[in-house]
Amino acid sequence: MKTSRRTLILLTLCAATLSAQGQSPQKLRDEVQAAITRGVAFLKSQQNTEGGYWTTPQEPALSALVLAGIVQDPSQVGKPSAGPEVDKGYAFLLKNVQPDGGIYAKGRANYNTSISLMALVLRNRPEDEEIIRKARKFVAGQQNDYDAKGSADNAFDGGFGYGPSKPGSPAHADLSNTQFALEALYLSKKLLEDTGKPVDKQDDLNWGAAVKFIERCQNRPKSNDQKWAGDDKKNLGAFTYEPGEPGEPRGGKDAKGGPVAMRYYGSISYAGMLSFIYAGLTPDDPRVQGALQWLGENYSVEENPGMGAEGLFYYYHTMAKALATAGLDQIKTKSGPVDWRTGLASHLIKLQGADGSWKNSTSGRWMESDPVLVTAYTVLALEHVHRALK
Repeated sequence: MKTSRRTLILLTLCAATLSAQGQSPQKLRDEVQAAITRGVAFLKSQQNTEGGYWTTPQEPALSALVLAGIVQDPSQVGKPSAGPEVDKGYAFLLKNVQPDGGIYAKGRANYNTSISLMALVLRNRPEDEEIIRKARKFVAGQQNDYDAKGSADNAFDGGFGYGPSKPGSPAHADLSNTQFALEALYLSKKLLEDTGKPVDKQDDLNWGAAVKFIERCQNRPKSNDQKWAGDDKKNLGAFTYEPGEPGEPRGGKDAKGGPVAMRYYGSISYAGMLSFIYAGLTPDDPRVQGALQWLGENYSVEENPGMGAEGLFYYYHTMAKALATAGLDQIKTKSGPVDWRTGLASHLIKLQGADGSWKNSTSGRWMESDPVLVTAYTVLALEHVHRALK
C-alpha cells in the first residue's frame, strides 16, 4: 500500500479552506493544535499499559477511536511513530481479530469492527492489508437483507446495527451504526485501490440499498416511502435514529399501544447527511440539501439540537466530520452564513479541562460520562478544523 494514501485519506476527511472570523486562521490553528496536543497527552495517560486498551477490553471500538485521534494529531502526521501507546493500542486491536474477519471481543461485532477497521486504515501498514480486506468483507456482510433477495421491502434493509443477535440473522439497523460502517467501507475501499487489487464487487456493499435505508430515516416524503414521512412539517429534512417498524405509526408504539412521535435531532441528522456523502451523494443533492436546511435552522454549538446535553460530544464529532467531509466551510443559519469551524473550535477550546480532557458534566447517556471517550470525540472534531486552517 502506498504511503501517500494516508495523507489523501486525511484530506478526504476535511476538504475545504476556512476564512476565519474574528481572528487570523493561523492564530486559531495554533490554539487548536495546542488543545489537540493536551487532549492527546491526556488520552495517552489513560491507557491500560498492560493490556494496551482504553476504558475496557470488551469494546475495541473505544480504543480505536482514541488511536484515530492520536495518529491524526497534525503535529505527528508523517512521523514514523506517535509513541509506544500507539504501538500497544494497535497490538490490542489485532489481538481481537476473529476467525470470521471481524475485530471484536464478545459483542457489538459490527460497531467494533467498523471503527477498528477505520483505525487500521489510518495507520496504513502493508502488513495489515489482509486483515483490512477481511474486516472490510465482514462489515459489508453485516448489511441487512431480510428477504435475501436484494429487494428493500423491509424498512431495515440496507442498514447496519451493532451486530446480529444470532449467527446468520439480520441485526436491527440504526443510522449511527450505518454511518460508522459506511465510513469504514468508504475509506478502506480507497486504500485498497492503491494495491492494484481493488475490492471485488461480490465483496462490496450494496450501496443502493444503503441509500434506501438512509432515505427511510429522513423526514422527506419525496425520497422516503414510509407512511410517516412528511407528517412533521416543522422537521422536514431531519433524520431519526431508525425508520420504525413496518406498519407502525411514526416512531412505533408506547407501552400502552399508542403512537410515539419520531424524534429528530442534531447528531443523527449529521450522521444521516454524512452517510449520504459516503454513499456517493454530493452536497447539492436535494436529500443532502434538505438535511443541511434543517441543520442550519437548528444550528448550535451549545447543545445537541433536539437532545440537549445528551450525546453532546458525539454531536460535535459527527458535526465536524460531516461538514468537513462535505467540503463546507459555512452553514446557512437563521441569522445568515456561519463559519462553523471557528465557532465550534472556539467553543470546544473553552470547555477543555486543566488535565487536557473534556467531559460531559450534564449527561452520561451513550457513555459520555467517560472522559476518555468524550476527549477522543473532541480531539477528532478539532483535527477536522485544524486540517482546514491553512
